[in-house]
Order: sequence, then structure tokens, then C-alpha cells
Amino acid sequence: MEFKHTSVLLHETIDNLNICPDGIYVDGTLGGAGHSSEIVKRLNENGRLIGIDQDEDAIAAASERLKDYSDKVTIIRSNYCNMKEELNRIGVTKVNGILLDLGVSSFQLDTPERGFTYREEDAPLDMRMDQRQTLTAKDIVNDYSESELYRIIRDYGEDRFAKNIAKHIVAARAKKPIETTGELTAIIRASIPMKVQSTGGHPAKRTFQAIRIELNRELEVLSDTLDEMIDLLEEDGRICIITFHSLEDRIVKNIFRKNENPCTCPKEFPVCVCGKKPKGKVITRKPILPTKSEMEENPRAKSAKLRVFERHIND
Repeated sequence: MEFKHTSVLLHETIDNLNICPDGIYVDGTLGGAGHSSEIVKRLNENGRLIGIDQDEDAIAAASERLKDYSDKVTIIRSNYCNMKEELNRIGVTKVNGILLDLGVSSFQLDTPERGFTYREEDAPLDMRMDQRQTLTAKDIVNDYSESELYRIIRDYGEDRFAKNIAKHIVAARAKKPIETTGELTAIIRASIPMKVQSTGGHPAKRTFQAIRIELNRELEVLSDTLDEMIDLLEEDGRICIITFHSLEDRIVKNIFRKNENPCTCPKEFPVCVCGKKPKGKVITRKPILPTKSEMEENPRAKSAKLRVFERHIND
């Protein structure tokens, strides 16, 4: 169970967490514990790291990687959207820092049978981040209507050939169910002009991304829980979020801005009367991007963006 890639924007993220040695930190997307292993090294005997992940394989890999720090590490199998409830369950109401490294992990990409990668021919169409979930990518591909497929490929994949891809998927599954990543990739290739395929990236990338986001409710989970996570932070606590998709990044940017300036009064009002108070400040006016050398070393880093928010509690 090997995580081949180093964690994206590792040093930038750790630096921006402003780690206090006796603080409490939450890694809401534990994965292979690349970020967590660096956080826990900076904690003293009073510090605490809580790692959350819904993926059973990731939990096993992270537990092994962090075994030497078991006295200050708590690992929970759950979705980060349940962070508040899970922390309350173990007696934690406030934390000094939260980290989210969104999207699919390197381990998931590097494990063909999980069905996340379009580079394998015979992998099952799975894509579940939590294998306790019953719905799979195969169900979406074979059961969603053509209009629903078009919507998710257009919105979540941002693919200009979304309508044609959806049409080809529906036509293919009418003959036989689509069962493997290779079958779906071949259908997508047939939907996109060869001229475009020769100049762009892998033709299946956007559709696979769209199906994965839909299946795991990734954007919904993020937008519904980010405010709550900011509320969990102590004074001067920080939340660092790494995104890999423009829609994720937009959600993070907008919610951070709203928490910095929540006032809803008309601009012509001389003073605020809505009573909404800022919860802190945005540290990153522009997202932090990976260096050229990191992108060369780790292809996954190319689309990564780090945004940081710092909590300030009003009296």
C-alpha cells in the first residue's frame, strides 16, 4: 500500500497552518498522511492531530505511517462533512488548524481496481471514496438520463463536448451495460474529434472527473460544511484548503470572502445595520500555486491551488 506521490503544496501548507506545538490540528482528508506526518512532527507531548478520511485503504496506510506518533494521533473513518460531530464525540470543540486536500488521492489514482483512473482498460467503474457507499460510477453511467449525464459532464467536467459524450454513452449502454473504465474511455474518445484529442489532454479526464464529483457529492459537501469548519477554529486558528478544480476553488474563495466581509447592507448605507460580523480574514488574496519543480516532479500538482483563512473571534 504505497503512496507514490508526495503531498501537493506540502511545505506551503504546513507553513501557513502556523503550527503551535501544543495545538489541536485536524486533517480532514487524511489520505496517506503526507501532510499529517509533517504536522505531527511539529507537535509536543500536549499537541494533538486528528485525521479524518472515509477511505478504508487510506486509513490503513495513514495508521501505518503515523504509528510512531500514536500517543498524539486520533484517526477517524468518516467524511469531513461530519467533522463537528466527530470532534464533539471525542470531546473536542475548538481546534487550532484545519487542512483539506481535496479531490482524489494519489493512492486512489494508483490503485486501478478503485476505478478512478482512465488509464486502465479493465478496471471496474467504481470511483467510490467510501466503499461503504452502494452507488458506484457504473450506476451513474448506466442509469442516469442523457440530460443528467449532460448536466454533470458540462458542469463538473466543464467539457465542451458534454452533449455529444452523453449521447454516445446512452447509445452504447442501449446495446450492453458499460462496466469498465476502458469501455467508458473508448466511448468518450469516439465522442470527441480527433483533431481536439491530438492537442488537448486525455479526452476522458473531464468526464471521469465529473462522474467522480457527482458520485461523491464533493462540491455539495464542501459548500455545506466550510462555514461550520471556520466556526471550529480558535482565535488566530487557520484553515488551509488545497483544490484541484475551478469549481472547488470558486466555492472556497467565495466562502472565505463572505466570512471576511459578511455585511449584506446596501452599499449606499453609511454604517452597517445588518449586524453580521466578520469571522476573520483571508490570508491568500491570490491562491498559492505549486512551483515549477513540484509540477515536474508530481503531475498531480499542476492544477493545485492553496487558499488560507485565519479566524478572529468578535466579542
